[in-house]
Amino acid sequence: MSGWRQERAARDARIEAGRAHASGKVVAAAQVVDLLEAVLRPGDRVCLEGDNQKQADCLARGLSQCEPARVHDLHMVQSGIVLPEHLDIFEHGIARRLDYSYSGPQGGRIARMLYGGQIELGAVHTYLELFARYFVDLTPNVALIAGVSADRDGNLYTGPNTEDTPTVVEATAFKNGVVVAQVNEIVDRVPRVDIPGDRIDFVVEADKPFYVEPLFTRDPAAMTETQILMAMMAIKGIYAAYGIRRLNHGIGFGTAAIELLLPTYAERLGLKGKIATHWALNPHPTLIPAIESGFVKQVHCFGSEVGMDRYIRERPDIFFTGADGSLRSNRAFCQTAGLYACDLFIGSTLQIDLMGHSSTVTQSRVAGFGGAPNMGSDPHGRRHPSDTWMKAGREMEITGDPALMRGRKLVVQIVETFGDKLVPAFVERLDALELAKKLGLELAPVMVYADDVTHIVTEEGIANLLLCRTADEREQAIRGVAGYTEIGRKRDRAMVERLRERGIVRRPEDLGIEPLDADRSLLAAKSIKDLVHWSGGLYEPPAKFRNW
Repeated sequence: MSGWRQERAARDARIEAGRAHASGKVVAAAQVVDLLEAVLRPGDRVCLEGDNQKQADCLARGLSQCEPARVHDLHMVQSGIVLPEHLDIFEHGIARRLDYSYSGPQGGRIARMLYGGQIELGAVHTYLELFARYFVDLTPNVALIAGVSADRDGNLYTGPNTEDTPTVVEATAFKNGVVVAQVNEIVDRVPRVDIPGDRIDFVVEADKPFYVEPLFTRDPAAMTETQILMAMMAIKGIYAAYGIRRLNHGIGFGTAAIELLLPTYAERLGLKGKIATHWALNPHPTLIPAIESGFVKQVHCFGSEVGMDRYIRERPDIFFTGADGSLRSNRAFCQTAGLYACDLFIGSTLQIDLMGHSSTVTQSRVAGFGGAPNMGSDPHGRRHPSDTWMKAGREMEITGDPALMRGRKLVVQIVETFGDKLVPAFVERLDALELAKKLGLELAPVMVYADDVTHIVTEEGIANLLLCRTADEREQAIRGVAGYTEIGRKRDRAMVERLRERGIVRRPEDLGIEPLDADRSLLAAKSIKDLVHWSGGLYEPPAKFRNW
């Protein structure tokens, strides 16, 4: 080694170049492109927020307008590909390689660009996995982040949507990287210091507030009786059966329906105080009735949700809030809580194969995974017991010393047998395998591996994969709830009936549920307006969800 401070010297040179476009640490929005061209180098690893919800959109626009002759071949390491600019930079030649987690709104476009060779894909990660690599082999050279406000010393207030910011800043600032923050306003004093100023090199006062995606809002008016039936089965056949108190819900109408049935259907079953009390979850508006009904005791959040800030501020006994009253979210901490402290993850998917592997990758859409592979995995490092965890473990293992038989996290996929445009959810072979083949990937982008999945819920029933003792039983259990898809029609009917006798496949009637009772009258709220009423007027839904 010729020296031990080369990275530090390179960082200092970047900051010195950036100062030509700043007043102290403050940079005008009109100077963003000049600033980025000054601090970026070809081939840099760049983390652009790009979160699940919060978007550093002013910086994203600036990056997309950089001159490719000066800024090119960037390696983007960001959790969310959400804005068009996130992909524009690849079309313009500014970026070349991508490691990411989630791309829901851009899922179709990113698929076309991957197949067209415009993006060199590293991997599709789960959030916690990508965050971990920020501290090992994907450490950003430059981080472009977003906050609500900052003072002139760079002290940053991230507000309710803190999300990924502390993790990104920690990895970048303490390993000789440059941190640029866009904020909605420069203030004399921030409401609370979420990121100390000595970790922020430049602050851009953006031309407009940063964009937040209302990702977790589901309109009860759009919920179907099929989704209500599935929610009833999940509550009675899984939540009640295992006594699930600590849990996470993925995105979707199926899980939102469960939330809206807690104050009605679950209440009638006498489950209040026995299930769904402690959550790792974004503040879903559809959880408001359960909170107001006394079902929910505590919620820790990955991020916030548009319109929920006033409600959260008035419910500090439920949510984690700061002295200023606003939510304190943290995606890395909440993902860790979901991995080790929750007994159940339930979420949807686009495809499930005969072994139980699931993925949100299709031939026309690469939506990424977000937190599902992390939340939906059984952590072998867990050492504390719970009744739910131990019961699931006993169902899986029936022999051996009880003191050495570990428990099991419940990982449930809740999915209608046919999705949008009547595309079947159950397939012989995941499209993820074809994507891996076309792109030359060593590892196919599977969201939840089969050995982590414990239950599958469809409108036809519940398949309890923990009770399967052979691969053939597992396949037939999956076929047994796959409805009229080709996979379902090829079931061995006699074997499925034998599995039903053993409780491996359970129909609604086996659970004492009459499908005709699955009616919208069971929903605690039947519209967004009802959610506003439940909140006492504190919930302020986005305009696109208002129809009154």
